[in-house]
Amino acid sequence: MDKLDRWINSYATQSFRDQADRDYITARLACRYELFPQFLWAAQQATEKYLKAILLYNRIEAKDVRHDLNVALALTQKLPFSIDLSDRTREFLGHLAEVGEYRYIDVPYDLEGHVLVDLDLAVWELRRYCQVLNVFGKKLSPEEQSLLDKAQADLAKCASEPRHRFRIQGGLIEKILANPRHPSRSALLWQNATYGVRFRSTVRIKPHFLWENTLLYLYPEMLDELLKYIMIPPKLVKGYRALLEHYKTNPDSRPKLD
Repeated sequence: MDKLDRWINSYATQSFRDQADRDYITARLACRYELFPQFLWAAQQATEKYLKAILLYNRIEAKDVRHDLNVALALTQKLPFSIDLSDRTREFLGHLAEVGEYRYIDVPYDLEGHVLVDLDLAVWELRRYCQVLNVFGKKLSPEEQSLLDKAQADLAKCASEPRHRFRIQGGLIEKILANPRHPSRSALLWQNATYGVRFRSTVRIKPHFLWENTLLYLYPEMLDELLKYIMIPPKLVKGYRALLEHYKTNPDSRPKLD
């Protein structure tokens, strides 16, 4: 059982936290180069995996999460500790929950404000809980107990210290920060007010404001023909069928193309 417990924690690190770190850096790159659908998808994937890592480290059953951030966030209520998320982060996660999982512009999406800063803050606030903070019946060596005590102490004080000082033992982001030659380091550090090697009081990020409608929203009449060739999530199929009926009875409500 002791080995099994350690293996599960290692799986949470490798398959969820490390992958989330990679998705996070990918999202930063996509935002920097204004590839916004890719930014939303990678940001959703990163935050989803961070949440799944937290739940797995703490042995909270999460088989029904799939790609639903709202379900994952609701499950954090079962944790033996409270996750402290700012209103700004909760708003950003709510937006990702609405539009982030749809890779093919299945639904209309929009972006407004300093979204890269929103992402950086959300990742920092979530990721600090992505580590072993509790043990489940196994015996710890003195070294392991020392690491656990340090993790708990660092987490307890992190809100009152500059964010860039916070570190997770063995984290991929931490390894990238520590290696000046790592090819992903510049993408991670660029205008990042949360992760870095020094304090940054300001970052120079331009705000964004854009939206894009999916053609299915404009012309849901194509739905049945599309379904002959591609898979569309059932919840969207149901929604677009209802939208088509709405357009039939309220034709003036259909958005107009310029």
